[in-house]
Amino acid sequence: MKKRAMTTLLSLTLLSGCSGSGAPQFKNVSVHDPSVIKVNNTYYVFGSHLASAKSKDLISWKQISSVVEDGNKLIPNVTEELSETFNWAKTDTLWAPDVIQLGDGKFYMYYNACKGDSPLSAMGIAVSNKIEGPYKDLGIILKSGMAGAGSDGEIYDATEKPNVVDPDVFFDKEGKLWMVYGSYSGGIFILELDPATGFPLPDQGYGKKLLGANHARIEGPYMLYSPETDYYYLFLSYGGLDTKGGYNIRVARSKNPDGPFEDSEGKAMIDAKGNPKKLFDDPFYAPYGVKLMGNFEFRNGDSEPAAIGEGYVSPGHNSAYYDEKSGQYYLIFHTRFHSRGEEHEVRVHQMFMNEEGWPVVAPHRYSGEKIAAYTSEEVTGEYKYVNHGKDITARSVVSQMIELTADGKITGAVTGTWSLSGEHTAKLTVEGKEYSGVFLKEWNEAVNGNVMTFTALSKEGIAVWGSHVLTEPKE
Repeated sequence: MKKRAMTTLLSLTLLSGCSGSGAPQFKNVSVHDPSVIKVNNTYYVFGSHLASAKSKDLISWKQISSVVEDGNKLIPNVTEELSETFNWAKTDTLWAPDVIQLGDGKFYMYYNACKGDSPLSAMGIAVSNKIEGPYKDLGIILKSGMAGAGSDGEIYDATEKPNVVDPDVFFDKEGKLWMVYGSYSGGIFILELDPATGFPLPDQGYGKKLLGANHARIEGPYMLYSPETDYYYLFLSYGGLDTKGGYNIRVARSKNPDGPFEDSEGKAMIDAKGNPKKLFDDPFYAPYGVKLMGNFEFRNGDSEPAAIGEGYVSPGHNSAYYDEKSGQYYLIFHTRFHSRGEEHEVRVHQMFMNEEGWPVVAPHRYSGEKIAAYTSEEVTGEYKYVNHGKDITARSVVSQMIELTADGKITGAVTGTWSLSGEHTAKLTVEGKEYSGVFLKEWNEAVNGNVMTFTALSKEGIAVWGSHVLTEPKE
């Protein structure tokens, strides 16, 4: 197919913790709301505030740009070039963009700006012959937040109409071009675009609503088609993006790019909307959507290095990528961290489709690992266990110790059973709930070594992770 926010802290660091033999050499960047596109053999991410970065392996990243100012490589004269957008939105910065290459070989950047404390926003298109720019403005395509008639000719109502931000543009399996977008306010919408020009086809207004209303804290839509399952997966971020916001990543799916979308319980996502009687009532819409990841912390075991461990705070506003050659899926997102304030960095995790055709996310960041055939002996042992739950909360889930025993039992903080079938398929029953996923050996930065992990999902749309305790920590 193809192939986001207000902090711009730049963090470009070579991780000293990965110093063992064969350890991946991570190089980190700060791009809020990263939207991914692969050009030739290089991955690019574009994010809020005209920030961008690139990588050939999804492990070592290089910053390209970072702030909205004249001289930015992407749009060198941005203050003049996008003056109409800034004036409309009453702001001096840009929010989460998306870049796609169309049939003419050119790169189209769907940019947007928002006032922030209201849905006064504008979205436009800029074009370049080169992925790294410079991009030239083609004009505004949508506006929101106005008093009076909106882009659809109807009176703008923020509880029902979209905030025109957070675009993701993609080709469906039939070659049609679409843009899914929206945030808070009236919900998430989808528009069909002209594949020759990138502009919306006429007479659509704001397009078709997929979910949301009444200022539900749901934003950052991103679409990924899987030829493996023949589903379109709509990724979303629930909650607030800062350290106290409880940002978390969710997904729903449909056989059609414009829906209707459902979650793993079969609930219609069009019903995922805010409480008309209470603003930002998170529990009202928290039951909708499959929750893949929220705040968590893996705490190291007694036999592991004397470090706190690792974890994320408010991970979200993701994009996703499917590699047709390798069959591998990747989740690309930004996250904050425990004890690091609002500092944020890009992270990439591998994903897999479970037996029910839902994506499950690897517990540790991608380091080049490939899933393989494992034995029961490799899987048994003590794990740090995390249940991501279904709520929207700033509280972090702290890992608990469990053991997968040789006789197929789960003991410790939770109890149940487990099994390994085929090469790596994981089946777990925990406290009476069934989970389907995979076992995967991957690198754990916090212990500087490779460990067995599991990632699995329940029919209720709850993700559980396990990370093997490293009994012989490496120097």
